[in-house]
Amino acid sequence: MTTVPRLSLGLPVYNGEEYLAESLDALLGQTFEDFELIISDNASTDGTDEICRRYAEKDSRITYVRQPKNIGATPNHNFVFDVSRTELFKWVSHDDLYARDLLKRCVEALDERPDVILAHCDQAIIDGDGRIVQPLQYTLDTASRHAPDRFRSILFEPGGDDFYGVIRADVLRRVKPLDSYHHADRTYSAEMALHGPFHQVPELLYFRRDHPGRAERANPTIRSRCANLDPRRANRLRNPTVRLLGEYVYGFADLIRRAPISAADKRECFGHLGAWLTNRARSGHGERVEDRAPTASDVATVNEIVAGREGRLA
Repeated sequence: MTTVPRLSLGLPVYNGEEYLAESLDALLGQTFEDFELIISDNASTDGTDEICRRYAEKDSRITYVRQPKNIGATPNHNFVFDVSRTELFKWVSHDDLYARDLLKRCVEALDERPDVILAHCDQAIIDGDGRIVQPLQYTLDTASRHAPDRFRSILFEPGGDDFYGVIRADVLRRVKPLDSYHHADRTYSAEMALHGPFHQVPELLYFRRDHPGRAERANPTIRSRCANLDPRRANRLRNPTVRLLGEYVYGFADLIRRAPISAADKRECFGHLGAWLTNRARSGHGERVEDRAPTASDVATVNEIVAGREGRLA
């Protein structure tokens, strides 16, 4: 292993004791080993601190930082990237699971395609017990050579979890830091897409865990979600709901303005944004795939994908 690893994994966590050890085992057991794992504990009040310290004592790749107070999920996500020191970066979650070759396949894809700025892989939703309950088909056109096509796809197509891909760190340093308004992660991914194409590894290697404590479930309203991202957003006077939504729309317009693309491509992107705004009232538009209830056909498809594993992560 080199003195400075190739990849940094950033794990922001708050009160994650239920699934944290399982996720850490999956990350530390990756076949690609040349990484550092930066854990930032957002002043957890459960057993998260004890778990993190125990793992840090056993594995020198782990750097554990405990924040003196809860700074919010967004500042905590930005923190783990800001202190990273590698050419590649990936955010990871305390409750998700990762197949052993996930990092290897994503890094290989970036090495083989210098033009690609982000690599991710196929994924499925698992429940609290680790059973696969819903496949997520990747339908976004983020591999397109044409930047406006990538932008349009992120605008109009539901799903996609590119935020958790392996990303070239120099690109992340050129985009605006993650914000805390409604769906700020979507504008963040859209801005990255205007810097270059993504690559989707066609292997089921990433498993998003859906459980009652997941941030989106525990914070069902726009305000509560944004307050979870940044406690300052809880102030109704300074951050009315209309502002949280308005910043989301403005975020798309602002990233187009700052994007390293031609004037013609920017005009095309603004055209897509205008069309998206006129269609926002359409039922279900912009819905995240993982927020939909799985159907019988979903489960049947999963059983085909993971034949022989009884719908459970091995």
